[in-house]
Amino acid sequence: MKIKEKVLEVLNENNQPPLYIEQLMDIIGISPGEKGVFQSILDEMIKDGHIVQTKKKKYAIPERLGYIIGRIQGNPRGFAFLIPDDRGQEDIYISAENMNGAMHNDRVIARLLPHGTRGYPSSEGEVYKILERANKTLVGTFESNGNGRLGFVIPDEPRIGRDVFIPVFDSSQVKTGYKVVVEIYKWPEHRRNPQGRIIEVLGHKDEAGTDVLSIIRQYKLPEKFPPKVAEAAAQVNQTVLEEDKAGRKDLRHLRTFTIDGADAKDFDDAVSLEITEDNHFLLGVHIADVSHYVKENTPLDEEALARGNSVYLVDRVIPMLPPELSNGICSLNPDEDRLTLSVIMEIDEEGKVLDYQIYESVIQSKKRMIYEEVNKVLDEEDEDLMSQYADFIEDLRNMERLCHILNKRRMKRGSIDFDLNESKITLTPQGRVEDIKLYNRGIGERIIEEFMLICNETIAQHVFWRNMPFIYRIHEDPDVEKMLEFNEFIHNFGYHLKGIGGRIHPKALQHLLDEIRGTREEGIINAVMLRSLQKAKYSPENTGHFGLAAQHYCHFTSPIRRYPDLVCHRIIKDMLNNRLDLNRIAKLESILPGIAEHCTEREILADEVEREVEDLKKAEFVLDKIGMEFDGIISGVTNYGLYVELENTVEGLVHINTMDDDYYVYYEKHYCLIGQRTSRVYRLGDLVRIRIVGVDMASRNIDFVLVD
Repeated sequence: MKIKEKVLEVLNENNQPPLYIEQLMDIIGISPGEKGVFQSILDEMIKDGHIVQTKKKKYAIPERLGYIIGRIQGNPRGFAFLIPDDRGQEDIYISAENMNGAMHNDRVIARLLPHGTRGYPSSEGEVYKILERANKTLVGTFESNGNGRLGFVIPDEPRIGRDVFIPVFDSSQVKTGYKVVVEIYKWPEHRRNPQGRIIEVLGHKDEAGTDVLSIIRQYKLPEKFPPKVAEAAAQVNQTVLEEDKAGRKDLRHLRTFTIDGADAKDFDDAVSLEITEDNHFLLGVHIADVSHYVKENTPLDEEALARGNSVYLVDRVIPMLPPELSNGICSLNPDEDRLTLSVIMEIDEEGKVLDYQIYESVIQSKKRMIYEEVNKVLDEEDEDLMSQYADFIEDLRNMERLCHILNKRRMKRGSIDFDLNESKITLTPQGRVEDIKLYNRGIGERIIEEFMLICNETIAQHVFWRNMPFIYRIHEDPDVEKMLEFNEFIHNFGYHLKGIGGRIHPKALQHLLDEIRGTREEGIINAVMLRSLQKAKYSPENTGHFGLAAQHYCHFTSPIRRYPDLVCHRIIKDMLNNRLDLNRIAKLESILPGIAEHCTEREILADEVEREVEDLKKAEFVLDKIGMEFDGIISGVTNYGLYVELENTVEGLVHINTMDDDYYVYYEKHYCLIGQRTSRVYRLGDLVRIRIVGVDMASRNIDFVLVD
């Protein structure tokens, strides 16, 4: 048993009081000469929050002394909540005077205070010890006191709750209104703000590009690759060598092509389709063999794992891999030999996969297709594009047919097909927002979506039945209570979930989506349903995918931009080459849980950054539209007003204070505001006309008023 485990075992024994270091050494059997090393181990355990040291220099388990470990969630007004590591415990309220220098997102040990002192519904505590500082650097807007000597940085993250005092700065480099990165060197005390030094000036807050760069710095996303990673990428050959092709299935004869967005630069999936003599589909999904170039435990691999995924922002991409790989040798560019992992599936006219083969292969994409063009070819038979795509028209028609067959089979088993409102933001060459439109998925997007889904399912099933370690993409069953609340919500629109009460089947949700398709409330019910479900995540345990109604599912098709896909490729190649011996299996079983958890966290972070940048650009878009009127749909109802979403997905708030034609009362169960004098009702899904009256770029909030 390891020393840390022995310490925890001793301190966890029933009725065990806190112990001095000498007592622990005596019980565990550590000699006096090893005291220094043992002390280092205890210090590390304190830092991790596994044990605490009392004022009398004794050691104990935190929970035994009434302590709770967790992360601080700040509030702009100074107070905070402790979110315990133990998800089963309730959040702990911490007043501003009991923060003891802690800041938003710090990991701390808190001590519970005698209950009932303030009448809050949750327990109340105070920060006892700060285990880990989360905000060593902050992004914010600089303000000088006017004499060029002193200044403050107002953090972009409002939950920090305190400005950072800057006692010394270079007035030639930074002025009021500039976005900066500040390094904190003195943490806050009871009535003193934190102090810091400016380490980077990002530009004036109104300059194009500064806004997005500020968000990138705020979330500490790495823009540049470390020197050793850049050096390793530079050494990768940009052409496929003959020795690289040895032993691979040569599929260069296939009519293979990619279909992506017009602005895409990394192509990690290509498709091909043949029709067999018995009218079956022979679908080929060919995925870039990134694992050939990114070997395990190399600088490229370690950096890819740290990033977890690529982050796609409105004006830039923060890639998981250096451009020499992501846009170069790993990208399935047309008319160039590329190394791939190919899954060739024989599919019948009912959409069932009858047989499949997995190959390490070499392909050559015959064309780089664009979604918008494929949609025009298949839906409109655009004359100019029909001639450009002449050699592929038959393939595309067959792919369209197979897409509908696969989708029909998926819907039949109960897969949920969300049709959420997405926005397409276009920028000027100067980086300003030119337009925002509702983005609609066409047949081109749906073809690739269905082909990638069936490929991911096939791979996951292949590994599962061989009982090998793997990273699955899972989506757990929804919480029954949340489903009951959702059912109550849709009742306001006249809908009802079938089979509610026990374990709900995804088919019931899909039936509802079919019912609401084309209605004005479709987008809102879609969004609320999505929020009512669990979030998909990565896991070494295969518990199925509720949303897809799939027993086996993984992410295999995007190794350029997702690390779990890269791991799946390595495992598949190990299986193909009989490399999964007991040692390799044991290693995978030890590392996959950590990789799955880390990649899930990085995905959540990427989604948050992408959403924040999108909100920022939407706020920027309406700056010159103040005073203009638009039609919208009520997308949210609260006790403080109505959220209204415009046709282009821009959303703003009609504050209840501006609804001065009556006194409106919020009815939570019915998601509506009702006027007490006029009985006028505003409910979710209602069409309204609004006028834009204000934009706060700092908070990304847009203010509307209703127009009669």
